[in-house]
Amino acid sequence: MATHIAFLRAINLGATRKFPKDAIVAAVEKAGFTDVATHINTGNVRFDTTLRSRAKIEAALEEAFEADRGFEVPTIVFTQRELVAIAEKAESFGHSGRHYVSLLKETPTAAAVKALQAAASDGEVAKVAGRAVHLLLGENYHEAKLTNAAVEKHLGVATNRNLTVIRTLADKWG
Repeated sequence: MATHIAFLRAINLGATRKFPKDAIVAAVEKAGFTDVATHINTGNVRFDTTLRSRAKIEAALEEAFEADRGFEVPTIVFTQRELVAIAEKAESFGHSGRHYVSLLKETPTAAAVKALQAAASDGEVAKVAGRAVHLLLGENYHEAKLTNAAVEKHLGVATNRNLTVIRTLADKWG
């Protein structure tokens, strides 16, 4: 058995994409995963599985979520070690402004990373490390050009968490 952490994209936004924590746990367990736990109601879930392939894990979860909710829920999975490495990498930037992490479904190409970095405006930086994009922003996130939407435009499916959530999950589940 190996422990993994899944990040669900675009749930609990608006009136039609509701997916409460208890329903997430039930869907993950129904899909055959064990020792399931969630953290806050933004789609962070830890579980154990005998599956070894990240792609197979993501596919099984996405199928279970769509069957339960009736809408697609893109899901991005990391190992405990990968999550801890993302949190540790964040510390190396020494950024004092807003720090968000976009978690990617696939590893981006060098050309895609370059295109994302070119989309930044003054005071914004995207640092890509594997399947994590560290968005180092100013104080006003709502005026930033480097958002998860920009990340997805250039790098594909992603979900975004603030650094506090990433650190908390790395400490709690890493």
